[in-house]
Amino acid sequence: MKVTHSVISLGTEKMKVEQARMNLLQKAKARPDQVRKVLEVARNMGWKSALEKVRNRLESPSPLGYSAAGIVTEVDAGNGRFRIGDRVACAGAECAFHAEYIAVPDMLAAPIPKEVPSWKAAYTTLCSIALHAIRQTEPRLGDRVLVMGQGLVGLLITAFLRASGARVMAVDLLPSRRKVAEAMGAERVIIVGQQNLADEVKLWTDGFGVDAAIICTATQSNTPIEQAAEACRDRGRIVDVGITKIELPWRMFSEKEIEFRFSRSYGPGRYDPSYEWGGNDYPIGFVRWTEQRNFDACLHAIGQGLINLEALTTRRVPFLDSIGVYKTLTTSTNDIGIILEYPDQPPEAANISETKAAAPHIQRKQQKLAKPVESIDVIGAGNFARTMLLPHLKDQIRFGTVVNQTALSANHVKSKFGFQRATTNADEIFQQNEKSGVIISTRHHLHAPLVLKSLKAGREIFVEKPICLTLEELKEIDAAYQKGNASVQVGFNRRFAPASVEIKRLLAGTSGPMSLTYRVMAGKIDPNHWYANTAESGGRVIGEACHMLDYCCFLFDSDPVKVQAQTTWPTSGKMAFPDSVCAQIEFANGSCAQLDYSAQGDSSYPKESFTLFASGMVIEAFNFLEMHVYRGRKKNKKTFSSKGHAEQIAAWLRFLKGQSEHPFPYENSRTSMLLTFAVLQSIQQGRAIGLNEVL
Repeated sequence: MKVTHSVISLGTEKMKVEQARMNLLQKAKARPDQVRKVLEVARNMGWKSALEKVRNRLESPSPLGYSAAGIVTEVDAGNGRFRIGDRVACAGAECAFHAEYIAVPDMLAAPIPKEVPSWKAAYTTLCSIALHAIRQTEPRLGDRVLVMGQGLVGLLITAFLRASGARVMAVDLLPSRRKVAEAMGAERVIIVGQQNLADEVKLWTDGFGVDAAIICTATQSNTPIEQAAEACRDRGRIVDVGITKIELPWRMFSEKEIEFRFSRSYGPGRYDPSYEWGGNDYPIGFVRWTEQRNFDACLHAIGQGLINLEALTTRRVPFLDSIGVYKTLTTSTNDIGIILEYPDQPPEAANISETKAAAPHIQRKQQKLAKPVESIDVIGAGNFARTMLLPHLKDQIRFGTVVNQTALSANHVKSKFGFQRATTNADEIFQQNEKSGVIISTRHHLHAPLVLKSLKAGREIFVEKPICLTLEELKEIDAAYQKGNASVQVGFNRRFAPASVEIKRLLAGTSGPMSLTYRVMAGKIDPNHWYANTAESGGRVIGEACHMLDYCCFLFDSDPVKVQAQTTWPTSGKMAFPDSVCAQIEFANGSCAQLDYSAQGDSSYPKESFTLFASGMVIEAFNFLEMHVYRGRKKNKKTFSSKGHAEQIAAWLRFLKGQSEHPFPYENSRTSMLLTFAVLQSIQQGRAIGLNEVL
């Protein structure tokens, strides 16, 4: 992985820096356990060999760091949990170094949720140390816990205790830690030398003593242990986290029956090679909180705002300036959390982990009308509008002006449906002061210009699909939509079909990602049909496949993030545009869809059919008129009579009358159009396209 951020663990790394500067005698005094090993080697192999071994060990460089976050750049062939581009947090003094690139095993890494910025995720290891200490302490709601030492880990323990419902008294030597400890959730903060700890504990606990004490100090003095034991109530508990001298006063521990525990690093699995490096997870029924599951819990807590990492982050330093940080590490008393930031970071907004490459959004507007719309104008009243749209509006709302290509056809529609006016010039509609709704049902190349004029005029818009033919037009519509107050609804009718409503009802009882295979037997197109003129229609992907792509977004109720598409028929001769297309679409919630839009096949096969696999259920649908539901080892057949045109118009009409919110806001149809353009880009470039690449 390419590291984007790592955290300097002040206590651990300060100790390493101090030891590196010691001479042999000082190191011997600091690590008597290592001296005993050297003496053992000398007895067995002689002083010369022992001295040579010590020198080699001291001359070997030791990497620093064990808590980092970054982006996966390469994945082991046997790993299916991570993919290139994922944001991950990783741990381990054996691998999560301060370095531009690191290699980490699966069990020491966790995916970063989309709501967690990478610099915060870099704290995951340290948070896991704190969280495991909490699990060892087993605090209950209302317990009073003493936390000795308010360094980086101690402050995180204070925060987790507060989040668990415990009350915290924090103790430290530095007066500057008071405000930080309070910001992390400490109810009381004791500064040794300024306040008497025993008296403060007695006052705070009504004379009983604390339920538990957590030792987060690093000292050769036994004072913290003795103070914690004195502060504990009868049958209290002490948990040691820091590297500190431990001599248990027999009388005090015996009289109170104080329980003493150690907290080992990030949790179960730590230092077990078969777990960390062999990838052998512990069954959750036997070990609920392994170190990796602790990572996930910490990232969730960070995402929920339970840990105030801003309060304890004192510096964010470019990685190239890190040497200067280490030079002052042993003398600085103000630093707590130091973040190293690495060069060439991707934009944090991309948030690659869960969404991978989510489409950019625009701001959602207030969707309910304060004043009802009393009339509707229509631009483009061809056969489709006359049969699929206008009959459902007749006698439901007043018709204003109808615009059609010829005066003859315009007057025919005026007479048939009862419009007040007929014209061949759409500009006449926008010259009127009346704020009526407008239906745009022209050929596709006119949709975007008319939508822009309607938005400028403040009209409530219903436009047949597609809303536009180019990304440039979509950007113009975005700007006009956000600037004005009008609404836009695109005629993606399939999401309004009764079959779709029933499918959504069935899916409400399921959970988890789904898989959809959508087949369209579109049939051959007449080269002389206006659909074959891409300047007018945009081609079959933009002109019709957008319907199916929108339906995928509707079913999954999730943003598309990536698409891989190809043509399955030559794009040459009279049909020099994609006529038959296969597309594989990935969604942010883990669902996937396959669209097979083909001009080949036989007309006896249903034009549209799809198979949806969901948790405990399979649904097959044919032209939205027949549906088979497989559930509970049974097959149920359902039939319907509409493809959703009438239902969509009825929903829009309720909106126009101020009876309900907008049934299908522009923001949603815009996502479907971005996906449509991504399909074309994937075909053109011969690669997978992320939705964040489209605009």
